[in-house]
Amino acid sequence: MSPLHAKDVPSLAHRLGVKIAKPHKYHARRTTVDGVKFDSEREAEYIGGLILQQRAGIIRLLEIHPSYPITVNGVLIGVYEADARYVLVETGATVVVDVKGVRTPLYRLKKKLVEAIYDIRIQEV
Repeated sequence: MSPLHAKDVPSLAHRLGVKIAKPHKYHARRTTVDGVKFDSEREAEYIGGLILQQRAGIIRLLEIHPSYPITVNGVLIGVYEADARYVLVETGATVVVDVKGVRTPLYRLKKKLVEAIYDIRIQEV
């Protein structure tokens, strides 16, 4: 029997009915913390810091992965999912955050649409 080469693994996995997770396009490593899935370790770490800030009373009403429907003329054309939304205790201001590694053209378009439709500013970190 000949040795198995890396190029043969997808074909063999398919024949065995095994799914192989593809690596992330931008090399981010998907992470799960306390049952919550994050697109990257950086995002998970940032949200962890927000959780600590909420426990300390600096922020409140923390939401992880809030979504914003993008509707034009009554037609749903897409959905933008932020990484977090919270309220600053000191000022009462709502903050919408997106942890970004790569600003794709689709992300930039969705950001502009959501900011215009909902009259908000998305903070990139």
